[in-house]
Amino acid sequence: MKVMKYWLYLVAKLAIAAGIVYGLQAALAWKYPKPHIDPRQLGDFGPPPPLFLHDMLYTFLTLGIWLIGAGLLSLILRDQRRRCRTCLRRLIMPVNSGSWGHLVTFGPPRTELICPFGHGTLSIEELQITGRQPPDWQPHDEDIWKELESYYQAPK
Repeated sequence: MKVMKYWLYLVAKLAIAAGIVYGLQAALAWKYPKPHIDPRQLGDFGPPPPLFLHDMLYTFLTLGIWLIGAGLLSLILRDQRRRCRTCLRRLIMPVNSGSWGHLVTFGPPRTELICPFGHGTLSIEELQITGRQPPDWQPHDEDIWKELESYYQAPK
């Protein structure tokens, strides 16, 4: 159920973005002035052509709306990748590890982020030689903070 919440949150954000783009497109279609065409000029050619691809301003405004939609999609996916799979909070405390100069000894460079409640760690590879590698999510036990507190309370 925990992972299901993560995907439902993504679907909800995508539905809201789709509603925004649809609303903008509907507002454009409603507000944009329709050209006046005399029915006698049409003759036997049927109804007038649609505005898209026949009216340059309408076409560019539609393109702008869909670029806004592409930007929203990009922001949604970027935000979703940086969230905890359990509690949906933003991951914090980025730590860089590895080295560009010493790939063999220190390992490849990567960034690790942790959930503020200790549900897991996200490791993002920065060097992707063999193709795009998805981020690696490692869930933790629920009592990770108790383990960290025990280190501070241990006798020195």
